[in-house]
Amino acid sequence: MIPKQLITIGLLGAISVALGALGAHALKNQLPSGLITVDQLNGFDTAVKYQMYHTLAMFLIVLFNKELDNKFLKLAYRLFFWGIILFSGSLYFLCSRNLMGVDQLKILGPITPIGGLLFVAGWLMLVAAVIVNTKKN
Repeated sequence: MIPKQLITIGLLGAISVALGALGAHALKNQLPSGLITVDQLNGFDTAVKYQMYHTLAMFLIVLFNKELDNKFLKLAYRLFFWGIILFSGSLYFLCSRNLMGVDQLKILGPITPIGGLLFVAGWLMLVAAVIVNTKKN
C-alpha cells in the first residue's frame, strides 16, 4: 500500500505547488479587475498552505508506519486526505468562484469547516497512535 500512498502524496504535493504558483501570479494579477478580492486571495493561499502541511504530515505517517503501525495511524492518513479534499478543495472553489463566473459555488461554504474538523481529528488520531504504541512497549 505504501507505493499507492506515496503516489497520492506526490500528486497532492505537486497540486499544492502548482496552485500556490497560480495564486501568487495569475490570481494576484486579477486583484485590479475585481474578479478576486484580497480576502479571496488570502483564502486561496490558506488552502494551499493547509494542503501542503497535511501532505507533508501524510508523508511522515508513511515514513513512521513501520514503527507505529496501528489503526489510528492509518485513520490519521485518511482523515488528512479527506480534510485536504474538503477544506482546501472547497476553499479553492469558493475563492475563485468570481473568476470562474460560478457564484453558486458559495454553497460549498459549509463544507470547509468539515474539512477543518477532519484535520483536527487526524492530528488526534496521530496522538492516539503514539499512545497505543507506547502502551504496547
